[in-house]
Amino acid sequence: MTAHGLFALLFAPSGQNAGAGLPIFLIQIGALIAIFYFMLIRPQRRQQERHRQLLESLQRGDRIVTSGGIIGEVVHLKDDEVTVKSGESRLIVQRSNIATILNRSIEAAKPQ
Repeated sequence: MTAHGLFALLFAPSGQNAGAGLPIFLIQIGALIAIFYFMLIRPQRRQQERHRQLLESLQRGDRIVTSGGIIGEVVHLKDDEVTVKSGESRLIVQRSNIATILNRSIEAAKPQ
């Protein structure tokens, strides 16, 4: 028997039960979407929200780490730029490139 003949046997409708698999298929697709949402999308949104709060709470004098690994102290803040003193040099980095604040946590940074 050829491969074409096998595919024809596998995917041929089987009488009256041909449409019975549709509800099961839809449940499987719904479960897959739910798994993706709860395992990937929702945690990523929470992490983005925590990072946004961290960047909003940034103050002068904070010790930071950039996404490139540069450690320094915040000297000046603008809307989307931060001047960082690292060693003997001053660098201007985008606010979004700040990975973490070393001298305080996110919970301590939240306004009360």
